[in-house]
Amino acid sequence: MQKRKLGQGGLVVSAIGLGCMGMSFGYGPAVDKQAGIALIRAAVERGVTFFDTAEVYGPFANEELVGEALAPVRQQVVIATKFGFRFDPQTNKQAGLDSRPEHIKAVAEASLKRLRTDVIDLFYQHRVDPDVPIEDVAGAVKDLIQDGKVRHFGLSEAGAQTIRRAHAVQPVVALQSEYSLWWREPEQEILPTLEELGIGFVPFSPLGKGFLTGAISETTTFDSSDFRNIVPRFSPEARKANQALVDLLGQIAAKKQVTPAQIALAWLLAQKPWIVPIPGTTKLHRLEENVGAAAVELTPEDLGEIEGALAQVAVQGARYPEHLQRLVGR
Repeated sequence: MQKRKLGQGGLVVSAIGLGCMGMSFGYGPAVDKQAGIALIRAAVERGVTFFDTAEVYGPFANEELVGEALAPVRQQVVIATKFGFRFDPQTNKQAGLDSRPEHIKAVAEASLKRLRTDVIDLFYQHRVDPDVPIEDVAGAVKDLIQDGKVRHFGLSEAGAQTIRRAHAVQPVVALQSEYSLWWREPEQEILPTLEELGIGFVPFSPLGKGFLTGAISETTTFDSSDFRNIVPRFSPEARKANQALVDLLGQIAAKKQVTPAQIALAWLLAQKPWIVPIPGTTKLHRLEENVGAAAVELTPEDLGEIEGALAQVAVQGARYPEHLQRLVGR
């Protein structure tokens, strides 16, 4: 698989990474641990070198899964994890944001143990904490980098001014935020800022939380623990309206003899050479499909056709319910 560079610090990763969250959290029941390990190792065998996790996924279980799966090949891969939440000690449930420097350092120590490693390759602030100046956050990660416990600093869902302020204290190597054919808000302000500062971009939900694969219709039902049940964009009415986008993708994919998911990922890769999407999956055939997208070449004509098709479709529904959108501080 081709490689791409994130930021200015020499971080080189596979053009497509693997988002590991869904194996433990968010999209229904956790996968069997051995099945999760097998899938992660299958990704390594297929050229994936970039793996994304976070302490909050589970909580904690996903880091343990990723750590065990990648331990035999640790020197060949890049592991990204995240800090920024606090947890209720009784229930382990998420209990708000916490990016105080002392907390960041404690999270790093715990993550290193769960990941079975002595250094975190990329340490993201998971959500901007309005109660802690971003300069203090960047300073804490800078200390961890100087101590050899972290290699690179990242942000997630941060706004342009926050990115600039953090970058001035400790260079930001990557921003992780949602970006896909059906969520293009980063194009307005975020992508130009990243380009100017030389920061890489790691889109999560590059397949629209599965919708852009074409495998979800208005009649699809989700497991009771699947958070798409509370996402406005996944209401049956919104899914029915948004099907037009998937139908257009399907037509373009059929002409190129690839899948809608591969078009969606190839489109992201074609936007900038420093964009590295991290689709998640629990299925080997989907993993192979996603990895295959790195070899799909979209011509300027293809990209123009996709733009024209998108202009015909107004995507319905908010990307988060209000209580989750409030966590997206900029």
